[in-house]
Amino acid sequence: MAENGEIEQLVSYFSRLPGMGSRSALRIVLHLLRKKDTVMNSIINSLQAVYKDAKICEICGNVDVQTPCSICSDKRRDSSKICVVADIADLWSIEKANFYSGLYHVLGNKLSAVDGITPDDLNISGLCERIKNSDSIKEVILALSADIDGQTTLFFIKDRIANFNIKITTLSQGVPIGSDLEYLDNGTIVAAFAQRREI
Repeated sequence: MAENGEIEQLVSYFSRLPGMGSRSALRIVLHLLRKKDTVMNSIINSLQAVYKDAKICEICGNVDVQTPCSICSDKRRDSSKICVVADIADLWSIEKANFYSGLYHVLGNKLSAVDGITPDDLNISGLCERIKNSDSIKEVILALSADIDGQTTLFFIKDRIANFNIKITTLSQGVPIGSDLEYLDNGTIVAAFAQRREI
């Protein structure tokens, strides 16, 4: 690549994104440069709008342009169910499958001894407060990945909320060991929810 500080820096920024290597980053930057007046301009405007308006929902932890988010504010949602997910990407994957009508709670991560992520780093206390202060919550669905960190987090949360008078379920068949929800197809997510089991 020719010496160009600004372009190299842009490639470097893109290459730091999850799942993005340096070659993919370079291809994206070159595409944007070729479509500078159309695609690049639209992306710049979108990034500026998101930077200015994006907010973390004070209730569930989702990201939206309002707080409470559009899901928490929707009176048509089933307030008797809360689906607990590790990350916003998991929430969006479930929403994309377009079958679940309950509410959500985003933890922000999973427990991990290797990465030093402790219960204090997750939004578990917020979940407990929501359950304690609500008469409508009847079921908590722990939709966490089937890897070691996901299952450790699942059982930790189960112990924390076991004394509440609610049903605690987890996803069943269809979730491969080690997979994150954001990488599963819609059919697999629907099957896992439909066959969820009590724990």
